[in-house]
Amino acid sequence: MSFGSTTIQGNLRPKLTKEELAFVKQELAEQLERYQKIVQEQEALTPQREKWVKEFLHRIQTRGYHVHAGIKRVIPKEEVRPRDGRPLQVIF
Repeated sequence: MSFGSTTIQGNLRPKLTKEELAFVKQELAEQLERYQKIVQEQEALTPQREKWVKEFLHRIQTRGYHVHAGIKRVIPKEEVRPRDGRPLQVIF
């Protein structure tokens, strides 16, 4: 019988030893610490990110972008959805 079997009920995972459980807890703590560091770094970039978005919107509304080969399209201001005041959400 494999671990992927649907005919058996219950937990097929082996019990963790104390050492293994301690290792998992330590790894989890380290991962949470790294995650918090990443979150802080991303939040510190918020003003710069807002500037990048503003520059990008200005660029596509004035110079446009290449749709195909030499064909360029300028996005009219009416086609750009206005910001609703929420902060930009970065998924990482």
